[in-house]
Amino acid sequence: MAGTTVSMGENHGIHGNAGTGQLIRVILADTQAIFRAGLRKIFALEDDIRVVGQAETLPQTQSAVTKFSADILIFESALAPNPIEAVTELLRQAPQIKIVVVTPASDEQLTLDLFRRGAHGILSREVEPELLVDCLRKVAAGEPWLENQAIHWVMEAYRGHNLRPSGARPKVQLTPKETLIVSCVTQGMKNKEIAIRVGTTEQVVKNYLRKVYDKLGVADRLELALYCLSHHVVDGVKPPPIPAPTGPNGDSVNLLAAAAAAGAGSSDTTSPSSPADVKDPALSPKIS
Repeated sequence: MAGTTVSMGENHGIHGNAGTGQLIRVILADTQAIFRAGLRKIFALEDDIRVVGQAETLPQTQSAVTKFSADILIFESALAPNPIEAVTELLRQAPQIKIVVVTPASDEQLTLDLFRRGAHGILSREVEPELLVDCLRKVAAGEPWLENQAIHWVMEAYRGHNLRPSGARPKVQLTPKETLIVSCVTQGMKNKEIAIRVGTTEQVVKNYLRKVYDKLGVADRLELALYCLSHHVVDGVKPPPIPAPTGPNGDSVNLLAAAAAAGAGSSDTTSPSSPADVKDPALSPKIS
């Protein structure tokens, strides 16, 4: 076995960038060299994922997260006798890194403890390559990743107040604007959609969400949605509808009719607004 972490400075992608457009730098920490080699081959097919380091022991992993500039650490839970404490320590050493934990099998208590300690993604070792790549892109974009069974465990834990110590979060009062924005988040809407419905800008929505995160003691949109479910924060609150566009005289305008009329009066054919700009978003939030 090698005694030190190994830098992997090249990534020979053969596909077009199907991800977010930004390079995702990854450290592989796994006890099995064949598993690490398999992951490197998978990631070599992706232009937006690059392996920058690898480790096969916990001390090597601790060294790697401080030595290499990486976005995500893929961490095998078997690397540590107590993977929960190991995740806590690794995040203390490198708070900017996002940790995706690979477990030998689905385990409810381990999943809840890892999620509570700050793991950004939790996967079983049998995960399909396509799902693993999708997981990395979602986590790199700031979204948590849980498999379907794990989502059920986390939601049940929040309902039973088991994920966080009792009394860890005092009751807080959200402003009417914050409540509207949170209700949109629980419906799976992105910041752009929320801004349109609430009548503000994406940046203002981001500012409101940061304040709400601080108020409620949550870290991201998933925790926010689960907290609201557990504490009935937005029960009975309906997200505001998409406002109807208005003409210069304040009259409501049908977007498609206006676009068609504009096309009829011009020699150039113009396309109406993209359906994604005017249709209702999906009602179910996409958590993973």
